[in-house]
Amino acid sequence: MTEGKKIRVLIVDDSAIVRKLLTETLNAQPDLEVVGTAPDPFVARDKILSLRPDVITLDIEMPRMDGLTFLKKLMRFHPLPVVVISSLAQSSSRAAIEALQSGAVEVMAKPGGPYSVGEMAYDLPLKVRAAAQARVARAESQAPAAALAAVKPQPPGPAAAFRPHPSAIIAIGASTGGTEAIREVLVRMPENSAGIVIVQHIPPVFSAAFANRLNDLCRIRVREAVDGDRVMPGLALVAPGNFHMTLEKRGAEYRVAVRDGERVCYQKPSVDVLFDSVAASARGDAIGAILTGMGADGAKGMLKMKRAGARTIAQDEASCVVFGMPREAIVLGAVDHVLPLSRIAGQLMELSSAVHK
Repeated sequence: MTEGKKIRVLIVDDSAIVRKLLTETLNAQPDLEVVGTAPDPFVARDKILSLRPDVITLDIEMPRMDGLTFLKKLMRFHPLPVVVISSLAQSSSRAAIEALQSGAVEVMAKPGGPYSVGEMAYDLPLKVRAAAQARVARAESQAPAAALAAVKPQPPGPAAAFRPHPSAIIAIGASTGGTEAIREVLVRMPENSAGIVIVQHIPPVFSAAFANRLNDLCRIRVREAVDGDRVMPGLALVAPGNFHMTLEKRGAEYRVAVRDGERVCYQKPSVDVLFDSVAASARGDAIGAILTGMGADGAKGMLKMKRAGARTIAQDEASCVVFGMPREAIVLGAVDHVLPLSRIAGQLMELSSAVHK
């Protein structure tokens, strides 16, 4: 976005109350402007062409055409940054995760139940700003890729021969665009991968749907973390939305702690919180990877990891949806390797086999 220019937002939602709430929330920000609203995708289509918004907020459940169908058409013919706003129902959460796979760059919950209007007012402007910075590609090539993603792949090339050190721990942090970046990394990891702990900026309930989807796609097991879970080879633990996750060493084994707390770097879960704990407990046993995302969360934590003896990786600018978090870590001098997304899994395996060497 050009400095000083407001981010233009189109709100697409069948609820007049929600449209009003989102409009008031965004227009209260000096750098954001709601240029229009639409009650369904057919009205939205015309307004996209006439108003030329920078970002769209999109409801999943709408009459005449559901949001997911509209998103897929939009990303094929007129790609724009999309923030999906969905209910916390299980079916809606699964659809929201599918929306991220189909090209949406952010997802958040509608207010209601455990997610308050105040939290939405805090999160929505952050997500719209992140979406405005995102690289969004036309989706012609996504259909075959999505079909291939349903097959559990073998790790590419020589990664299959790697044997991780028994004490190795992999810590991954990501934000905007991170759900698909994490998927691309994890589907390449073999069954004997070192234990993995993950923070992805994602709301409650959606984090469970995200972990379940990864578990269906990957050779390793993936699940949402529960307080006290043991970190084991072949298992990835995803921090639950709205909770921080830390790594603790108990005797000869590692476990995660899941707890409430204040936001760190505007986030909960926070990558910095995880990386700080990994630096303190795993030290040279750890390998850290910071992937696509807006902001600086994780940069200082990764520097602590490196100073404690961990090996560190950042996703390169060309393959990031938003080159924010990786860039901040690189600027701090926290990164050993800057790699395209397609090479990160192999590097994680190589480094986890070289712990203590």
